[in-house]
Amino acid sequence: MPTSVRLWIPLLLSCGSAELQQAAPPPLDVRAPALSRSGDGSPVCGLGQAFHAGRRAALRAKLGKGLILVRGLPDTRDYVNFRQDKTFWYLTGIESPNAALLMDAETGLEILFLPPADAQRETWEGQRWDVGDAWVPELTGLRTVKSNEELLTVLAELSKDREVIYSPLDPHFALSGCADRAAPADNRQRDDPLDGPPPREQRLADELAQRFHLRVENCSPALYELRLVKTPEELAALRRAANAGALAMIEAMRSTRPGLGEWDLRAVMDMVHRRAGGDGPAYDAIIGSGPNSVTLHYWLDNRVMRPGEMICLDYGPEVDHYTTDITRSWPTDGVWTPRMVELHAAVLAAQAAGIAAARPGVRLEDVEQACNAVIEQRGFTPLMRHGNCHWVGLEVHDTADYGSVLQPGCVFTIEPGLY
Repeated sequence: MPTSVRLWIPLLLSCGSAELQQAAPPPLDVRAPALSRSGDGSPVCGLGQAFHAGRRAALRAKLGKGLILVRGLPDTRDYVNFRQDKTFWYLTGIESPNAALLMDAETGLEILFLPPADAQRETWEGQRWDVGDAWVPELTGLRTVKSNEELLTVLAELSKDREVIYSPLDPHFALSGCADRAAPADNRQRDDPLDGPPPREQRLADELAQRFHLRVENCSPALYELRLVKTPEELAALRRAANAGALAMIEAMRSTRPGLGEWDLRAVMDMVHRRAGGDGPAYDAIIGSGPNSVTLHYWLDNRVMRPGEMICLDYGPEVDHYTTDITRSWPTDGVWTPRMVELHAAVLAAQAAGIAAARPGVRLEDVEQACNAVIEQRGFTPLMRHGNCHWVGLEVHDTADYGSVLQPGCVFTIEPGLY
């Protein structure tokens, strides 16, 4: 297996081998950094048993009392690889469908529910976690494992002397998902007179209240508080994602030229992301050249790049369930006009001001204002169309209180832009 790969897409598309050898830049090392997974095909418990056990204990301590039920996602309805709900994964590290976690905040009880074995399904799709897998308790640290067919019976027994049960009631999301995108989609579906089933989370709350006469409380806000300050394991995963994203962005810059399609840059970045350890996109690629560069979420990537244009490229991978968010702009032909330089310099100065303002004890809005002051000073306020900062973590727009004071371990973007 080679340790590096030579990528130079324009030349690979149009040049012979002698020309390639003469013109290609030095190889770009895109070896995968150290990942949480071993790479030998064996089952993996997320970022490790200790990390996920710590997250469960922290949630129980924050809630103090009551039962806690968290369900993983069901199997896919398309021919695609299963991706777990981020909240369930955060608490268990399990990347397999039809699982559930039941805890007692007061006693520390933890029960993992898994589906019965399905040998025929595993013949088609490989290893799936089931109640008969003897290695599950040792791998996850969840010592009590029951069939998910027993979930209602166990709930009925444990709820006899309880009043409250907690569950995440905010929208679920998996790979490329984000609560600020999922919530409006769920609301549109709910309000559609020709569709209209309640969101999965609301149906669960209704059933728990009706069947077991429990008061159902939303534990999503407590989880968001836990996710604000990242642990060392999370920070390492975020660095892996940022490294993979940066390598791909560099290769996109090196590969840009008039005559290529926006989709060509998507293709080379996907390859670098994957080879550097990415599980998939943190969000779909935004690759806009010329007039497309001023559409903030331009997802079509269907235009051929022309000389004299700017390209705005916003794309990052997800690695080990953690995301990155990188946006850069450059000329399609490498020629910077005075106007391009003027705007680019303003954005870069605004970013530098934001970085200088970011320190423990300030708020995200203080960083935002530091960026805005530079833009305003240079007379470009009318060209601003989005905020400069947002949290990053399990979601690319990570869900935490934007009024929170910055602490060591908080992760966020500083990304001013002019359109």
